[in-house]
Amino acid sequence: MTDFDSTCDLYDRFEKTARVADPVFRDFGGRRRFSGAAVTVKCFEDNSRVKELLGTPGQGKVLVVDGGGGLRAALMGDLIAKDAVKNGWEGVVIHGCVRDAAVLATLDLGIKALAAIPRKTVRNGEGQKDLPVTLASIRINPGDLVFADADGVLVLTPEEFGATA
Repeated sequence: MTDFDSTCDLYDRFEKTARVADPVFRDFGGRRRFSGAAVTVKCFEDNSRVKELLGTPGQGKVLVVDGGGGLRAALMGDLIAKDAVKNGWEGVVIHGCVRDAAVLATLDLGIKALAAIPRKTVRNGEGQKDLPVTLASIRINPGDLVFADADGVLVLTPEEFGATA
């Protein structure tokens, strides 16, 4: 996790370069403040790549999922989230839905998503990883630094953050 006081303080420091996501995300995880290097995935109603990535070591990383804003099926539930905790992920930002919200709230994982829904996705091996994604009006590149707390989601390049850190 990259240490930070708040997204508001980061915005004040990096006002000219900070990318701030539209306020569309709700908190679902037990960890309300998280940050890390972005690992990106783009998928729609198929969480194959989400499951695959969260099953790998994730220390210092945040999975950013461009689910196309889909509200018909959950891209992550309790089993995949438990794998993320086991593998040390800092958090997950999903431009789509989650399920098992009551269990997600008990996990030491930051989770921001649009909504919860009981319907699961299909797994057909679809989706792309490690590419720039655009969600909630901002572009996020693999390796960008993602900061999330009660005020929202803010993104900086490592160079921007390192210039005055």
